[in-house]
Order: sequence, then C-alpha cells, then structure tokens
Amino acid sequence: MKTVNLNRRDFVKVFGLASGGLILGCSFSDKTPIVNNLEDGISFVPNLFVQLQKDGKLTIVVTRSEMGQGIRTSMASAIADEMEADWKYVNVKQATGDAKFGDQNTDGSRSIRTLLNPMRKMGAMARNILEQAAAKKWDIEVANCYAEDHYVINKTSGEKIFFGDLVDEAKSIAVPLEKNITLKDKKDFKYIGKNRVLRGADIDSFIDGTSQYGIDARLPNMKFAAIARCPVTFGTVKSFDKSDALEVYGVEDVIQLDRIKPAMGQQFYGMLGGVAVIANNTWSAFQGKNNLSIEWDEGPNGSYDSEKFNQKIVDRVSKPGKVVPPLLGNVDQAFDKAYKKVEATYTIPHLVHAPMEVPNALAWVHDGKCEVWAPVQAPQTARAEIAAFFGFALEDITINVTLLGGGFGRKSKSDFVVEAVALSQKTGTPVQVVWSREDDIQHSFYHAISAQHLKGSLDAEGNVTGWLHRTAFPSILSSFKPMSDYAAGFELGQGFTNNPYDIKNVRIENTKAEAHLRIGWLRSVYNIISGFGINSFVDELAVASGKDPIDFRLNLIGKDRKIEGRSPHPYDSARMKNVLKEVKKLSNFGQPLPKGHGIGVAIHYSFYSYVATAVEVSVKNDKVKVENVYTVLDCGLYVNRDAVINQMQGSAIFGMSIALFGKISTKDGAVQQSNFHDYQMTRMKHVPKIHVQLIDNDHEPTGVGEPGVPPVSAAICNAIFNASGKRVRSLPLSDHGLV
Repeated sequence: MKTVNLNRRDFVKVFGLASGGLILGCSFSDKTPIVNNLEDGISFVPNLFVQLQKDGKLTIVVTRSEMGQGIRTSMASAIADEMEADWKYVNVKQATGDAKFGDQNTDGSRSIRTLLNPMRKMGAMARNILEQAAAKKWDIEVANCYAEDHYVINKTSGEKIFFGDLVDEAKSIAVPLEKNITLKDKKDFKYIGKNRVLRGADIDSFIDGTSQYGIDARLPNMKFAAIARCPVTFGTVKSFDKSDALEVYGVEDVIQLDRIKPAMGQQFYGMLGGVAVIANNTWSAFQGKNNLSIEWDEGPNGSYDSEKFNQKIVDRVSKPGKVVPPLLGNVDQAFDKAYKKVEATYTIPHLVHAPMEVPNALAWVHDGKCEVWAPVQAPQTARAEIAAFFGFALEDITINVTLLGGGFGRKSKSDFVVEAVALSQKTGTPVQVVWSREDDIQHSFYHAISAQHLKGSLDAEGNVTGWLHRTAFPSILSSFKPMSDYAAGFELGQGFTNNPYDIKNVRIENTKAEAHLRIGWLRSVYNIISGFGINSFVDELAVASGKDPIDFRLNLIGKDRKIEGRSPHPYDSARMKNVLKEVKKLSNFGQPLPKGHGIGVAIHYSFYSYVATAVEVSVKNDKVKVENVYTVLDCGLYVNRDAVINQMQGSAIFGMSIALFGKISTKDGAVQQSNFHDYQMTRMKHVPKIHVQLIDNDHEPTGVGEPGVPPVSAAICNAIFNASGKRVRSLPLSDHGLV
C-alpha cells in the first residue's frame, strides 16, 4: 500500500470504540475519499481490514493468531456477513504485529468478545459504501439499494451490480457517518451463529499441506539453532567445552547467550540464556547441543523439590492467611452456630502447555532492521521486547505471524523470539531457533502448583451458612516482579472472589507461595484451580446435606440477580442456573446407571461465560474410564457454531488431561518430565463421547476458548465418588493408580 502520513484529525472515529485504540479507517484530507489505493489501481480498501478487487476477490485482514480455534474464519465471517459478501470470494490475510490494528493478543478468550462488534462495523461500513456507489451509478437514492450475496440490487428495477464492478465508484465515496452505519438484525445473519455453512478459511491449505506454521519458515542462507539451557530455572553458564559439538557434521558455531531479563515494571519475558549451537540444519544443531559439556551455576532454585513444596503450601493453607476483600458477614460466627461442618484440602501440581508445535522463531537482523517469522499469540509484545532489549525502533521491527500448531498460552510468551533475534544479531545471518519437545517441557512457563483449603458450615436444613476458602499458588507476576509471593487481585478474581454462589458469610484468604519455576498462564489459568476446589467441595457439602447435587447447587446459586463486573457483562445467576438445568436434561442426571458407573456435575463462571458439565465414569478394578462428557455453554451471541462446539470438545479433552495425567514435578530444581511418555495427554483410546449444547440468546458475546476447561476435573472426581465412594482431592488420578 502507498505510505501516507496522517495526523490525528485524519483518523476516522471508531463508532464509539476510539478509546480502545482500534483504528478502522482513515481519510487523506477533507476533500479526498478515505481509500487506500493499491498501486495496481484495481482495489477498493475502505478500512484497514477490507480490500475488494475488481474481480470480486475480497481480502479480509485478521488481527488475531490462528492456533486451531478457527478465529480467522470467525472474524472474517463476521465482516463478510455484514458486508453481504459471498464466502467463495473471501480470502483471509494475517496482520503483522502493529499497533494500528489495536490489541492483537490472542489470549483471555477475548477475540470474539471484544472484536465481534468492531468487525461487524467493518463489514457494514464497506456495505454502505458499495450501496452508495451503486446508487450513484444508477442515479437513484441509496435507500433504493441493498447488498446481497456480493451484489447490490436495485429495489425498484431488480437490476443488480457485482461488487467488483463497483470498485471505481466506491473510491469516490466519503466515509459514512456512524449514524448511517446499520448493523443487520440477528434474523438476517447468513454466517454468524449458523451451523455448517462455511468452509474454514484455512481448510484447503490444511488438506494440501501448504499451510505455513512457524516451523515451516525459510529464508535463503538461514541457519538453525538449538540451545542448551540450565536444568534449573534461571541457572547460568559457568563454563563449557564446545569441541565435541563442533565435530558434528553441519555444526558451524557455538555461542554463549547470557540471560536477558526484564527491568522492574516491564511485563516482558526476556530469555533464559544458555549455550547455542548454530548449524546448517536442525538435526545437526540438536546433535551438537547433545555433545556440549557444560558446567552450570544452578542459582537459588537448585534445591526446589515440588513434592516438598506441595506439602509446604498444604501446611500453609491449614493456617490463617491474608484476608482478601470483600469479607462478607461473620464466618467464625457461622461456624460456631453450625449444625454440621465440612473441611477439605485440594491440590494440583505444576502443569505445562505442551503444544504440538514446539516454540520456534526465525529472525533476520540486517541493515538496521529486524524481521521475525514466528507462531506468536502476542505479536506486539514480541515487537516491544525486541525494541526494548536490542534498541530497534518499533517501525524497524516486523513480526510476521504464522499459523500456530497449538498455543494454550505458551506462545503469548516471546522468549523464543528474543533468542532468535539475539542469535541473528550475533551471526549476521537469518537464524531459526527450534526447541525440542524436551526443551519445551523442561524450560517452559508453567501453570502454578496449588493448594486450597475449604471449610463450610450447614444449618439443620442442609443450607450453607458459612464459607472459608484459603488458597496458595505462585503468582504469574513472579515472572516480571521478584518477591511476588502472594496472588494478585486479577488471579483471585478467577473463581475465588467471584464464585457463582450466594452465601451470606464468606472469607477468602491467600497464603504465601514462592515461585521456583517460570509461572505463566495456561488455558483457563487459575480457573483450573478454583474450578477443581470449589466444585469438589460443593459436592462434598451436598453429600453432607443429604441433598441431590444439582438441587443443592441451584439453591446455593440463589435468587436471580445480576452483579456488575469489570465489563459490559454482569454476572447473571439466572443464566448460571439455566446451564445447570440444561445439563441435567442433556445428561439424564439422576437416572439409574449400570453398576460401577457414576455421574458427577460441576459448574463454572469464567471469561464472562456460563458452563455446566456432567461427566459419567465407570470404575472397574480400581481403574477409571471416562464414558461420557456433557457440557452446556452460554457464551451469548456466538459466531461460528461448529468452532464453538469444537472448542468445548477440546476443553473436555484438555480438562481430562489435567485430571488424569497432568503433572510436572521437580527434584534438585530440575523438571523430571521430558516428553509425552512421562507427561501424558488424553489419547484417542481415552476419549469419551462428548455431548455439547449451546444456549442461544441475544446477549453480548463472551469467552469460548477457555471456559469449558475448569469444570471438567471436578466433574470427573465427583463422578468417581458416586461410582465408587472414593473421594479424590488431589490431581492427577494417575498418582492414585486410578488410570
């Protein structure tokens, strides 16, 4: 595109979204149309996200990273639906990392939640301009024109003009005012919320193998690097012998990398450092790394033993901790007056993301510029880190976002990009850093180890009168800010301080938990912890009350009420109760099951969505098999029905992996697991029948990618209790010999 220097008044206001920093379009001046013309002169580009060519081809720019969740299809279809574009003409282009596209972080289950309406307005803007162009061509009122299926139709005569034939006229149309932008009524949607109407934007490249992931990136004369990192987090190199590594055919150099760590206050990731082997192919780089002889300074984390630390935080949550507001009522008084009291402690070990595509990045530093090709979830963060650590101006850094072979939060952390840039700068050549599976599992950012202690009181009628919840887990902030030994408010807001129940006397406490590994967000983050502890404990309370577990939960959710939160999505207890009632019907909860079978239920509110999950298991010879998973999701207005169902199915499998096998352990500071043989995942033989029901309503869209995970582990454990009478309070089940 032609480069145009624009001042602030040249930017179009974003229809009420300007404060969010998302730029939808811009005008060159008051007298010239708002069109970014390509040099070929055959294209109409009404905003940063839409390009229409004379042959009818429509290119839609997508700003979020595609990692299997279908976001490129979903975002493009929202624009195409409002534009009345025929999907067969649609092509999707991935945006590079750039602030002009607004927030590009693909995490927090927020892509559709935050971008659906802006994307719809993109399409409506383009549709409005095309309708105006047709009206001008026909010399009629624009009210007599309407777009449909890649044409603009004359209401009076029935004549129609192909979108591509309107490109020249469209270039002369001024940007429509906000009041002239009309979004479709939901009943007129063709793509949004529909079932099996779209071919995925990337499906052809997936089928024929032309899809480009980060690990596929290639440049002329590029080198490949493998890095030996200290087995202990933040350990450093004391000395090394590279002679044997250099004997490997294809190895060209061995370079020491010092750790790069963010300055205080920077929410960056830096890199661990180590010894890098540079070769002309990946295999040689890996073999050279294996042949290195390195003496490490293990540093303060060298004595970290996760089993001992687990016992330490279990002991801590058995004692009073810091009280977390809001404090409701008088918990001690409720316990004193209780008819019955229940206490339990729950633990989850460290977990790792383990995406199928390992971390990798290709960087080329040359002529004062830096270009990167990488599977990143947060391209602007990677760009900012490069600027901060290496001194490049932002405009001299290009982040080309490739497809991601899985992410789960791991690829929102750009340490592997920083490594590639550092090595390219040192060698003067393009360098691709590739982690091995062992590198990824043993040097990752981990989900925090945790312990929770819950205590509840019941009155004579079996109603909950008091609730005490103590929790301990290392904070994500520890990756940026030393001595962050207590949970941050946003972390406690993931199920602890905002659990869905209406209880009069509540006290939440947080106890100390130091970080000895790099802690980062994994799919659903701390909702995994709260979802397991709270749902397991509520089930124990239900048993103690002698009540049906679903009726008990419905009563505990309380009367219909709305609680305002930090966004336009207030917590609505009626929606929470509805998904619970629906999962009861979907799963036939309460109906007789075969001997040795049990069904458990769990609910969770996260990322502003409501989920209820019921799981049926069988227990035979002390071995657990998950037979059926039933999930009901209320995420408001959804875009791609198939993709949402796929996300819920994936959540069930991800949650099963956590419950059945998920465990990272350390000894002498080093992670003990190394690959899928000892960090197991749910495999095809374990996968049950998964039943998903979506609630249709007109509420604003909320999260989808993560909300399905938190209830799964508790629902499984509750089902085990109902099948066998055995109560599981620590994960994974493999530690108990149950799988």
